[in-house]
Amino acid sequence: MLKGKHIVLGITGSIAAYKACHIIRLLVKQGAEVQVVITPAGKEFITPITLSALTSKPVVSEFFSQRDGTWNSHVSLGLWADLMLIAPATASTIGKMAHGIADNMLITTYLSMKAPVMVAPAMDLDMFAHPSTQENLATLRSRGNIIVEPAEGELASHLVGKGRMEEPEEIVRQVEDFFTPKDLQGQRILLTAGPTYEKIDPVRFIGNYSSGKMGYALAEECARRGAEVELISGPVQLKPQHPGIRLTPVESAREMYEAAFLAYPTCQAAILCAAVADFTPDQVATQKIKREGDDLTLRLKPTQDIAQALGQMKRLGQLLVGFALETNDELAHAREKMERKRFDFIVLNSLRDKGAGFQHDTNKVTILSPRGQKDFDLKPKAEVARDIVDELCSLIRS
Repeated sequence: MLKGKHIVLGITGSIAAYKACHIIRLLVKQGAEVQVVITPAGKEFITPITLSALTSKPVVSEFFSQRDGTWNSHVSLGLWADLMLIAPATASTIGKMAHGIADNMLITTYLSMKAPVMVAPAMDLDMFAHPSTQENLATLRSRGNIIVEPAEGELASHLVGKGRMEEPEEIVRQVEDFFTPKDLQGQRILLTAGPTYEKIDPVRFIGNYSSGKMGYALAEECARRGAEVELISGPVQLKPQHPGIRLTPVESAREMYEAAFLAYPTCQAAILCAAVADFTPDQVATQKIKREGDDLTLRLKPTQDIAQALGQMKRLGQLLVGFALETNDELAHAREKMERKRFDFIVLNSLRDKGAGFQHDTNKVTILSPRGQKDFDLKPKAEVARDIVDELCSLIRS
């Protein structure tokens, strides 16, 4: 998502400066070019040689790099960058930014910056809460700067909340959000994810190996692109990160059916990524079944078919996307399922493909639609999600 993007990373004199190394790694991993500009105080916390090794670029700190008349051009940096990110940003640096006090290379670069600027404050709670700091942050916001800080709620405590620099993963996620096209702005998307658990008794259930990783990656990608996401999830160890995702946790196929049935009429599209059980016990024991005899017979009955129900209620203009996980005759089974359940396209993956399917961080898919077939290589599920959402967006635009 950040491939080829030019990012100026400003580092100031904060104890959180060590986290800049993690930010650089994440940005470079996403394909960005990173140029570090560090204040003199910042070098007291982290050495330029470490930063240069991570970026493969000399670190800029002083106006003059040598005593032979060569100098670092803040104007050139301002023209080169697609984004300037200042993380960590101390109260002192924020004050200088707000009032145009250009006494170091970082501030002069900021004042010359043509690209948008993100600022991740880092200071103790009292400094952050001081009226001067709040006025300075308000000034930066009024100029269009993006302030990245921990969300309100349980994290906003005296020990780990306001003033603490946001974690590198969240900072980079917001950088990704900034560069992500908002082609789903104003759209409401329904997503199902994870497994369902069908109870046998109070302690046992019938389930499957779905981790929910693919569904959650799709939810994050849709939200990054501006959608309001209704995520209906079976039991998984994941939590949605983007504030544009509304989570409805469920356990059984019946609960997922009821939640999806209620949500779909108000949605532009639904992506049915959950691994829903096809059968559920006919009777659920109210107490733990004891081991008696040599065998146990369970009578199963079909669950309600979520895809079939949504396909029947789909109105003109609504979209429905399905998944098919197959072990044999993959293409034939997937095409038949697409037509039978009125999917606008179906995403096929096979358990025979190494690195694809349940539990993996990667996937290898084929997208089948009435318009043809698209085959994709094995790649991280976040990238697979982009391919799938690209296909969805092409249908919404058509």
